[in-house]
Amino acid sequence: MKKIKNISVCPFQEAMDLFSGKWTMTIINNLMSGTMRYNELSKAIPGINTRMLVKTLKELESRKIIKRKAYATVPPTVEYSLTAKGLSLKSVVKEIQNWAISHME
Repeated sequence: MKKIKNISVCPFQEAMDLFSGKWTMTIINNLMSGTMRYNELSKAIPGINTRMLVKTLKELESRKIIKRKAYATVPPTVEYSLTAKGLSLKSVVKEIQNWAISHME
């Protein structure tokens, strides 16, 4: 465990806090293939509503997992992509996918 400003922080708990959202890993997985516009992401994730997509994107952006790029067009165009930190999750995402495939009934 590392200490941050006299507070003990468990790295595993920190990671689980990041990934605990229902849609977090799904969004990261979709962005593994490259930059996506907001509407593309929305269509690629069946069952997510606008409020949850926006909330999760903002959370991932604040944690520097994804980056948001807005263009001054009408209507506004917004693209999302993974940062280097986000791309470093590729092996984790692949392992979770492999585990899920091997345990599907």
